[in-house]
Amino acid sequence: MVGVPLARRTKRRARHVSRSAAVLEYAALGWASCPGAHALRQGGRACSCDRVGCPDPGTHPLSRAWQMQATVDTAQLTRWWEQAPEANVILPTGRVFDVFDVPLTAGLTALARMDASGSDTGPVAANGDRVLFYVATRNNPEDEDEWWSCTLDTGPETIDSTPGLRWHCRDSYVLAPPSTLPTGQPVSWLRRPDGRPLPDPLRVLDWLADDYDPSADQQ
Repeated sequence: MVGVPLARRTKRRARHVSRSAAVLEYAALGWASCPGAHALRQGGRACSCDRVGCPDPGTHPLSRAWQMQATVDTAQLTRWWEQAPEANVILPTGRVFDVFDVPLTAGLTALARMDASGSDTGPVAANGDRVLFYVATRNNPEDEDEWWSCTLDTGPETIDSTPGLRWHCRDSYVLAPPSTLPTGQPVSWLRRPDGRPLPDPLRVLDWLADDYDPSADQQ
């Protein structure tokens, strides 16, 4: 019988197990997730979604209802990744955590400075030319005027002086490890989540904003 070569089946199975295991680990932390699109290497389409000419191949949720779809239900998560083993992992922000998304050079510099000072970095991920810092969400503030929504490229006024920094909070999401970028590069943890309380966002923002180099966004 002609079938898929063993090496390819093994690679596909390993990727499936890795992503399935990851979303179950996130669920144990209370982090909801849902399937994301993945980039296509062959054929006339760049993305596994149903959108012709997708502008962001492999970096967005599969469903437009991702906010309602995202779950910590382990049975549902297992079914999704059994049905779509290539699916990337989408984590909605503004529920348990927010995410600071900064250019690579600025992020690695801030991370090194935080490590040197003994400061708690919280979970940190590498996402291509970006570094993502996971912090406690600010979507339940004491002052209702501080309750904001954000999109992928915008954020509260407190970060306007920090070019290139994106604050993913309510109504946003991030691509999480072990997803794969369109370049084939994996999204990976630089500092894995360990179940400890997430750091205060304003404290982490101070590290990111200190001596921030606006030219880093051009790299």
